[in-house]
Formats: sequence, C-alpha cells, structure tokens
Amino acid sequence: MKRVLIMAHMAETDVEAAQATARARFERADWEVTTPERHRGEPLDLVLVLGGDGTLLRAAELVHGQGTALLGVNLGHLGFLAECEAGELPTAIDRVVAGDYRVEPRATLSVTVTQPDGDVWRGWALNEVTLEKVVPQRMVEVILSVDGQDLSAFGCDGLVISTATGSTGHAFSGGGPVVWPDMAVLLVVPLAAHALFGRPLLVTPDSTVAVEVARGAPGARSNALASCDGRRTAPMGAGGRMEVTAGDRPVNLVRFGGQPFSERLVRKFDLPVRSWRGQSAARGV
Repeated sequence: MKRVLIMAHMAETDVEAAQATARARFERADWEVTTPERHRGEPLDLVLVLGGDGTLLRAAELVHGQGTALLGVNLGHLGFLAECEAGELPTAIDRVVAGDYRVEPRATLSVTVTQPDGDVWRGWALNEVTLEKVVPQRMVEVILSVDGQDLSAFGCDGLVISTATGSTGHAFSGGGPVVWPDMAVLLVVPLAAHALFGRPLLVTPDSTVAVEVARGAPGARSNALASCDGRRTAPMGAGGRMEVTAGDRPVNLVRFGGQPFSERLVRKFDLPVRSWRGQSAARGV
C-alpha cells in the first residue's frame, strides 16, 4: 500500500474541503493517508501540500533527505512552487495515482555557520539563506568571499544567497535576477549595501560563498542572524562566519506537463505581455 502525507495550511480558504477531497480520492485508490501530527517517520510515497510556498517549505523540511516527492496545490496568494491550483486538485490526484507525472529535483544549499567561539551550526535551504541584521538602527558590516578570495567588505541591511528556485523570492525583491530553475548556480544578492561593488553575483555550484561579520567595525556591534528559508536560524556575532555550498540532497517536486518556466513566470507574476501601445507594437510590427 502506498502512503501519502497531507500537509495543509489551515488558515487558507476552503482548505478543509480540499483535505476531504484529497483523503477520499486517495483512500478510494487504496493509498494510506497520514498527517504531520500522525507521521512517525514511516516511508512516504508522496507529500500533498495544500497551501502556498511557505507550506511547501514546511513539507520539504519534514521529509528532507528522504527523496519523497512533493505535490503543491496552491491555496495561497502566489504559490510559485505549486504545480496546480485548487480547482485542479481532483485531476492532479488521479494523475498521481495513475503514475502520470514526473519528478523534478530542485537544488538545495548546504549552510555552515561557525561562531567566534568555534561552535558550529549546520543547516540547509531550498530557496535561500539570508544574513540579516538584528538591530534595525544599525547596518551589519560583512566581508564577502568566493572560493577563499575576499571580494568586498561593506555595510548592509543583509545579504541573500539563493538557489535558482529561490531567485523569484527574497533575492528577487532585493534586486536579483530571475534564474531558470534548471540552471546550476548560486545567486548572491546584497541588500541595501553601502559599497561600490554591491551588485548581485552568479557563481558556479561548485563554489563556496562565505560571509563573515567583520570584527571591530562600528556595525559589528550589531549582531546578525543566519536564516535558512526563514525557518532554521543561527545567531552570528562579530567574527562569525557563514559558508554556503550546493547541497547534496535535492527537493523533489511533482510536475505533470511540459509547461515552460517562462509561462509560469508570466502567470504567477501577472506580467504584462502586451505593450500599452498595442499588440502590434509589442510584436515589433
């Protein structure tokens, strides 16, 4: 018997109806249905996520490293990681039961934070890891390096290191580019940097990106915080160092068709694809 875990954002509209529909449809196909409260680490064939991107990140945390596929059904606002909308739920479940889907692995980040006293904290992220200032009135002074070479030292509000998947999230709001999810890169985006060289960077996945909170600078009195996907955090004082590399455990997302990423981008961001001058002008005619 196959087993599916249903994770739902209970504050979303119509989530109870969606849960009932999903449970009935899976049980009719002889799948065992469980929930996060009842899950005790048993192997799962699928996690069905009813909510937005935040709910999917919670689900990814629950099954990280197990290779379980996640099917996101958007009940939230944007749902960039979701594969379908609420009205498509019955069809989506039928396709999963029939095996009519593919699994798309998404790259992750491996994060190591070394405290000034030598203590080490390790984490991971699907979207991004951020270095954030703790005291609003002060910038945090950082030293950014790639592959052991210091690139720049500057004061900033923070810094985002993201995967291609996370490029449409915090990194994008900080001025970073949108990166197609099948591109193997690490994206580095300083936030409100007081620096001549504070532009976003794209580096290869075999690189090591390091950020150190500078010692002795005025801004260093303001401690920083390392945050993985906004869910797993570690403090960083002056002299603390964060190293980020490509992770070795991807997150697997269920995908049904050959929808190009550009189509998802236009639909989710509601991008204007026609010029105000008219369709002919937009086509260059």
